[in-house]
Amino acid sequence: MTVRAALFDLDGTLVDSLGDITDAVNHMLAGFSRPSLAAPSVRKLVGKGARNLVRRALGAESQDDITRALDLFVAYNSSHIADKSALYPGVREALHQLAESGIRMAVISNKHEALCRLVMETLGIARQFEIICGGDTFAEMKPSPLPLLRVVERLGVAPHEAVMIGDSINDVQAGHQAGVTTIGCVWGYGGAEELTEADHRAASLMDVATILLKETKVVQK
Repeated sequence: MTVRAALFDLDGTLVDSLGDITDAVNHMLAGFSRPSLAAPSVRKLVGKGARNLVRRALGAESQDDITRALDLFVAYNSSHIADKSALYPGVREALHQLAESGIRMAVISNKHEALCRLVMETLGIARQFEIICGGDTFAEMKPSPLPLLRVVERLGVAPHEAVMIGDSINDVQAGHQAGVTTIGCVWGYGGAEELTEADHRAASLMDVATILLKETKVVQK
């Protein structure tokens, strides 16, 4: 196998952002005089974009309520983007190894693109990635293969030369539909049960680097 590009999910893969997401959800709920949610409950709601997150947390179907909830969530999260968020262990080292080996890197998240960029810049990893895209970058988000196909096209690599690395079934399904090899990250929010169909499973970011660098043929830029 030839690997030329690594496509990373963000939340639950590179960044543990559950604390800040939970705070933003609870700020939104307070705006509707609703009781707060504990982090484990919020964890079950993440992964399909902010609009879906606030809709499920609020239990609302009114588009006006969902839009207001989304505005409250995004405004709070933007102002508190990394109060509690942190990189998972080994992220900097793994990204450095991949960059040194000539593997090109992109982030494909279902989080708003602006929030992706903000948290990555705050935590000091944005410059490692040629492309950063979120759930609002393209017409569709994961599990649609569209974001992956657009990103590999921009990078000038074929789908079979790319690997999708993420913690949820959305990443695995998107990868399979795009013809991209997948690595499931068992430390993330999705849990190992969502990753049974991944081509590989990794217990840490350094495991990801090992899979890419030692179990595959790496082509320099």
